[in-house]
Formats: sequence, structure tokens, C-alpha cells
Amino acid sequence: MVDPRTPVVVGVGQFTERIDDPDYRGMSSVELATEAVRTALGDTGVDPTAVAAAIEVFAGLRQFEICTPAPAPLGASDNYVRSVAARVGANPARAVLEPIGGNGPQKLMTEFAGEIAAGAIEVALVLGSENGSTLRTFAKRADKPDFTESVGGQLEDRGYGYEQYMSEYTVNHGLTGAPVQYGLLDNARRARLGLGVAEYRRQMAELFAPFTKVAAKNPFSASPVERSVEELATVTAENRMICDPYPRLLVARDQVNQGAAAVLMSVAAARRLGVPEEKWVYLRGHADLIEQDLLVREYLGTSVSAEMAVTEALRTAGIDLEDVATFDLYSCFPFPVFTVCDTAGVATDDPRGLTLTGGLPFFGGPGNSYSLHGIAETVCEMRDKPGQFGLVGANGGVMTKYSAGVYSTEPADWVPDRSKDLQSRIAALPEVAVTRDVNETGIIETYSVRYDWPVRTGIIIGRLDDGSRFMATSTDADLVALLSDGDPLGQRIAVTANDGTNQARLA
Repeated sequence: MVDPRTPVVVGVGQFTERIDDPDYRGMSSVELATEAVRTALGDTGVDPTAVAAAIEVFAGLRQFEICTPAPAPLGASDNYVRSVAARVGANPARAVLEPIGGNGPQKLMTEFAGEIAAGAIEVALVLGSENGSTLRTFAKRADKPDFTESVGGQLEDRGYGYEQYMSEYTVNHGLTGAPVQYGLLDNARRARLGLGVAEYRRQMAELFAPFTKVAAKNPFSASPVERSVEELATVTAENRMICDPYPRLLVARDQVNQGAAAVLMSVAAARRLGVPEEKWVYLRGHADLIEQDLLVREYLGTSVSAEMAVTEALRTAGIDLEDVATFDLYSCFPFPVFTVCDTAGVATDDPRGLTLTGGLPFFGGPGNSYSLHGIAETVCEMRDKPGQFGLVGANGGVMTKYSAGVYSTEPADWVPDRSKDLQSRIAALPEVAVTRDVNETGIIETYSVRYDWPVRTGIIIGRLDDGSRFMATSTDADLVALLSDGDPLGQRIAVTANDGTNQARLA
């Protein structure tokens, strides 16, 4: 017997529509989430209407189309969360819209599971969706749909959250978009390991090739195609370079139409509503941590927050890594998977596998809500494997925020985690000094190349002789050639400050 306030996941749902489906509709974010929520309500095994009526909190993940103050290209609801709730016959007392961040799904699961355990609420639902495929298909067409809705009502809008990921200084130096940001991290990891460009690209492809096998069998995949290591590693017209070191097939696939949802409730509520115990999955372990700002981290090729979050989630669950049966590690690019493997001691070819969905480049990368699909898959796996444990690792920003969860059908009372104490340890870590305006020589610590810009541009994080860190960009032909086709790590460069941006050339 467990405390009746113990939270359990009792229903999960997923939905995907692909552009090559014969019944492709080009759905809105609200419609996609609604399909997933309906599935999650039905997955509880009891009357969906009764479950919907019992939900006190609807918590939503922010979509890309409402991640800035600019109007959504096809219009959007003024209250995404309540638009979905109304469609399923729910009227929650509280609607929440989470800030930007792929850690959001697991963070919300932990947050509202904690509120259930504390007796503050009994039933909550987490939902997310992304309609990137619809936006791409219809945005420039004359007959484009209008998804504008005015529903009003209470909404706890937690803001955009960009300030955690970028600053005027980093934006001025080209850090706009995830591929270039993670390119810096993967090349920093390559530097730490002392690997060459070709060797590292092959290791990235070897990491992700097994993910494609999972995606190929997943009915919710946006791209259910199995690919070889050679396909992933070889640069071709189809697999063109996006931002160094990534060809297209190693980059999260964000132009997808996908939705996911999960229903949480107390054991007491589950019993009262008649949810069968074989549906119950416990959130046994959990942790949410925030990394230092990018430029002050002592080591760019690893992640302290990911390491601590995974370790704490396992501790809270009362298990060791060897007890984990399944993993779903956030995989927008290779680095988030690599760094968890590096720090947790998981082999990149672990026979348990590192994804249940197929990963963001292949299953699909539905914005901030990807890991809700990972949670849904994990819940289903745990039901199929009673007593085993599944770990979900969810990452947000530039390895900025990491949330980890451990799921199992094995009953246990809710155990609070020590994230607050661990966060103070991260805050106390050493910080690297940053020199903003540079007029001297330095060396390249890590780099990326923006092939996605009209003029190919090098993006550099460097170190000065005094140990301080700086950023620079470069369109210098000789330096860009080295960045694109050679190995510039450790190369000395001459840097000149110009109106808030440092420009680099070969020294």
C-alpha cells in the first residue's frame, strides 16, 4: 500500500500526421494536441468524460509559433491550453503555459506530480504539440487556413524564457538557432577527446544509426526510415551541411505535426475513478537542474546539470544505472546523448538502446514537447514490463536546463528530490571570465560554421592568453576554408572588435 496522495501516470497519448499521408489535413497546434489528449483520456481505461471533468490543471508546452511576440503565421489561439481543454469537455481551474525548453515535459510532470503528492491537487494533464509541417506547407499559400481563436479565460503564462539561452552578445555573434549552438558543444567535446573531424562525424553517425531503426518501427514517427552509418555520415545534396559538424540527417527534424499528452492523478483519485491498476505508472525518480550560462562554463564539452539530474533521479528512485531497462535521451543533436553517456557511464552502443521514440532527427522534433512523446513511450514500456524502470532525459536550451525522470509500475511513496541543493552546487562552480571586445590574438577553443546563411560564416569561441573567453565571427576566406575543411581547434587567430562584434582572421 502507498500513500493515497502518491501520484501515478494513468493515461498517455500521441498523434502524428505526415505530409505524405493520404488524409493529411495540415492541422493546427490545438487540433494536434486535442487528438493526443483524447487518446490519453481514453488510455486511462475509464470514461474519458469523467476523467476530463476531474482534471484541475492543464499544463501546456509552448509551440514554436508562439515563441516570440510576432503574430503566428497562420493565426493561433489566445489561450492554447484552454482551447484544447474546451474541445475535450474540460474546464480546469488552472491553465499553465510553460516557457521555451525541451526539458519542459519532464519538468511539468515532476512539478504537478509534486503538487499531487502534497495534496494541493488530485488530477493534472500535461500536453504539447507542434504544427511545423502545417506552417511550412501553407504559410505562403493564398488559400492558407486561419487558426485564430479567442477563448480568453485564466492562463498562467510563464513567459518566453529566451533570457536563459541567449544575450545580445551571443546573438551578435551568430548564436541564433540550435544547430550552431550545439555545433559549438560537439566540437568542444571533440577537442576534449582529441578526435579528428572525420572520426568524430563517424561516431555521431554510429550513435544515431540505431535510432533510425527504432524510428522506422514507430507508428508515430515523422520519418520512419532506417538509415545506415554511411548515409548519416556522408555529405551529399540530400544530406547537406547545416552547421558544422552536422549534416542535415544529424539535426532535429522540426517541421513535423505531432502532439502528446499524459494524465497524472493521485492513487486516491485513480481508485475513485476506477482506473485499473495495470494502467498505473509511478514517477519514481526526478530532478530538474539549470546549467551555468554558456560562455562562463569551465568546460564546454560536457554538461554538469545533465550529469547531476540523471544521478539524482536514480538516487530518488532508489536504483542504480544497471537497474534501468529503457532510456529515452533527448537527442536534438548528438551532444545531449553523448554527454549523458560520458557522465553516467552508459555505452553509446548499450544493448538497452538510448531511445524509445527514434530520436528527434528521425521520430521528429516537435519543439518543446518532444520528451512528452518519450514519456508516453516509457509509460507504455513500463506497463509491458511490470517492475522494471525507464529513464527519460529531457534537455532545454543550449544544454541549459536538464530534467530527468524514472518511471516504473513498482509502487512506492513519492520521494522529494534534492534539486534545490544541487542547484546551489552548480551556482558555486568556477566561472570563466569573458572579454567582450577583443583587439589581439587568441586561439580557437571551439567553433561552428553557418552553412545556412547566405554567406558562409565561421562562429568561434576562443581563449585569450589570459585565459578569458571571447566570441568572434569570420567571413575571411582563408579562415572559413580552415573551419569548413580542416581542423581549426587550437589555431591562433587575429581578432578585431567592430561595433559590438569581434571579427576574426588567421593570425
